[in-house]
Amino acid sequence: MLLAIDTSTRWVGLALYDGIQVLSETVWQSQNHHTVEVAPALETLLQRSSIRPEDLRAIGVALGPGSFTSLRIGLGLAKGLALALHIPLVGIPTLDILAAAVPAQNYPLAAVLQSGRGRLAVGWYQAPAGQLWQGQGEARIMRVEELAQQIRKPTLICGELNAEERQLLARKRKNVILCSPAASLRRPAYLAELAWERWQAGSVDDPVTLSPFYLHIAEAIPA
Repeated sequence: MLLAIDTSTRWVGLALYDGIQVLSETVWQSQNHHTVEVAPALETLLQRSSIRPEDLRAIGVALGPGSFTSLRIGLGLAKGLALALHIPLVGIPTLDILAAAVPAQNYPLAAVLQSGRGRLAVGWYQAPAGQLWQGQGEARIMRVEELAQQIRKPTLICGELNAEERQLLARKRKNVILCSPAASLRRPAYLAELAWERWQAGSVDDPVTLSPFYLHIAEAIPA
């Protein structure tokens, strides 16, 4: 049983996955109350599925980009559980979670997250020859106007966009293909699948040294 934890932004998600099915999943928008909300939500998730902490065999956690405080809350919880239960920990970039939910197409994909102060964290992806999405270069911080200017051919966009940002991007009808709000929701079930695949391949992280990725300073934050 793998537990997925994503606290990258105000959108928080938890999921339980056994490699065959998602046993339980919860997603909500926190008003920056991650500290008091995540642990009780995890307890409820486990109880609802009749899963004990000792039944967990691995943990997947979102690494960012995202909010400094919220990322560290989720990673701190994931590290604590991994160390206490002596189970593997797998960190997954948050933008990869968004991309995993979008069916691979011939168009490029821009996955976006809110990054504060009217800015977006943007990661670019391609799916060559119908394969899975693959990241293209490093994620960047930009405003929605800059993102719109960079799009010169049909491009999928998914992720966290407010009404004004969606409206601005929608003006480029020929080149911008906006995923629906439901398809743009960052679901922890996809985090669980990505983490499960890495765990099964033996690619796990050191819970002591694993750090979140915070784009505002363009480097990993020390653990």
